[in-house]
Amino acid sequence: MRPYNSKSGKSSGVTGYISGKDYIVVQFNNNTIYKYSYKSAGRDAVETMKVLASAMKGLSTYISQYNPGYE
Repeated sequence: MRPYNSKSGKSSGVTGYISGKDYIVVQFNNNTIYKYSYKSAGRDAVETMKVLASAMKGLSTYISQYNPGYE
């Protein structure tokens, strides 16, 4: 799991992530882990979450606003 440290300076609900070809796994600060895949969330949502995760900015906000499907 790669650590997620928000660059906005605000506390994030996300603490880590792993991205793969067609999915992203996100760990939240309550230790829950969700896998978002092309099948469950859609390609656009997963690719957006990957970009946000690598930039370490806005991932938790995106998930809470758009509530993408998870496996």
